[in-house]
Amino acid sequence: MINSESKKPIRRIGFDLDGVVLYNPIRMFRPLVAMAKKNVLHKENIKFFVPQKSLAKLLWNLVHKSSLFVSPGFYDTMKLLKDKNVEAYLITARFGTLQEDFDKWMKKIDAKSHFKAFYHNPKDEQPHLFKQRMIDELNLDMFIDDNWDIVNHLNNQFKDKDKKILWITNLLDSRIKYKYKFSSFKKLYHYLKSSLD
Repeated sequence: MINSESKKPIRRIGFDLDGVVLYNPIRMFRPLVAMAKKNVLHKENIKFFVPQKSLAKLLWNLVHKSSLFVSPGFYDTMKLLKDKNVEAYLITARFGTLQEDFDKWMKKIDAKSHFKAFYHNPKDEQPHLFKQRMIDELNLDMFIDDNWDIVNHLNNQFKDKDKKILWITNLLDSRIKYKYKFSSFKKLYHYLKSSLD
């Protein structure tokens, strides 16, 4: 139970967009990309590619078209949080080049009805640092993400600050042990429902 583990009640929860609010099948290949960075490029530290040139920006936009539809369980979760007087925030690290697609999705999911506020990353900060800053600024009690590297980073940053970082995982990452791990948004919904009752 979340509330029994926390010193304070859950009042503010943040959600990532791609792979969390939006179902994205490509996210299952994240561990392969991470493995390539480590074994081929020999990069140990977390660092994300930021598209700068026109071709890279075009490819980045195409890759994000893989966010196909709203995750099953999303609307039920938003209703649950509203009923429990829990504020929901959407925080995506989508770069500035994805502004148009971000705006389109905010209209499509009627974000103003579900979220207290929603943010993306127009200054192209490193995603893990952008999310860390936003969690701090908004004083969130909980944040949900699908990228293990980001989840691991945030968990290390906030584990002593009474903040929970929840992870929606995928098949290829399922071997990783983590306390707050869920295989789908629906599983997350049931966890929140039982925890906020």
